[in-house]
Amino acid sequence: MAIPGMGTLINAAGVVAGGLLGLTVGRFIKEKYQNAVVQVCGLGTMCLGIAGVMEGMLSVEDGRIVSGRGLFVILCLAVGVLIGEWIDLEAKFERFGEWLKKKSGNAKDEKFVDGFVITSLTICIGAMAILGAIQDGVLGDYSLLATKAVIDFVFVLVMTASLGIGCMFSAIPVLIYQGAVTALATLIRPVMTDAALANLSMVGSVLIFCVASNLVFGKRFKVANLLPAIVVAVAAAFLPV
Repeated sequence: MAIPGMGTLINAAGVVAGGLLGLTVGRFIKEKYQNAVVQVCGLGTMCLGIAGVMEGMLSVEDGRIVSGRGLFVILCLAVGVLIGEWIDLEAKFERFGEWLKKKSGNAKDEKFVDGFVITSLTICIGAMAILGAIQDGVLGDYSLLATKAVIDFVFVLVMTASLGIGCMFSAIPVLIYQGAVTALATLIRPVMTDAALANLSMVGSVLIFCVASNLVFGKRFKVANLLPAIVVAVAAAFLPV
């Protein structure tokens, strides 16, 4: 019988393995190529974010593609960012990154915090992390998180080759976040209805797009301050329509 939490451990191991291989590869890549890889990763991630949003907003009616729920997304983001700015999650995330940088002996690495924050947000946001952690905690089924581990391995490998060792430390938020969801799975599972997961996926995809936009165009969004929007989106699934 599988041990609850095994999926999160596998996922974190995949992140570390990707980071270690990325560090090895990165030593042989010139900086201009590293920058090009970051841009391409950002572009690809941006496409994934757009696809996730469109999946939630577009539908087919009478043979026509129609869009909807735009106002819902805007409201979730607006309420979420107000909460996030009040708590200032971005600053706390960056302070934790700075602490990790010093404690890990990488105080002179200028890319450490950016790599840590960007990679952590990208691999932790989304329905796959929550749904996989719930399956792991309730059923002992870590197959979804094992699949996510492979995806994260590739992403972290490429990001670490470009942004350095800070990306590898995103294994820590994975352990904390997914581990907490697994531990509380029996309480969280009833909340994660199909509607709640759909909302989470759609708004989470907007945040992934924002992360990618920061990679491509420079930091424009405080993505950590947008995280409460995901909670707002899940809660909205239980409001009477």
